[in-house]
Amino acid sequence: MNSEEMEEVKRHFGVVAEGLRHDLQQVAEGHHVILTQVQQFREEVKEEFKEVRALMKFSFAELDHPIQSLETDAGGLKARLDRLEAQQR
Repeated sequence: MNSEEMEEVKRHFGVVAEGLRHDLQQVAEGHHVILTQVQQFREEVKEEFKEVRALMKFSFAELDHPIQSLETDAGGLKARLDRLEAQQR
């Protein structure tokens, strides 16, 4: 192989190496974009979960009030029934 052929091979590999560097840079930039999008998605989901949890707490509190009221009424009725039964004896 003469020096001209060696220089041609060097130029060819230089072009190939430059192409690979460019491709690698594109992959790195794409990776960064994807990471940014995933982080934004995580933040959005995190906020939505906070909202859902708040709504659930509110809903459970709203459900708990009628249950407590019914339990109080049932306790009062039981006490009244016990008094009535005691009077009949």
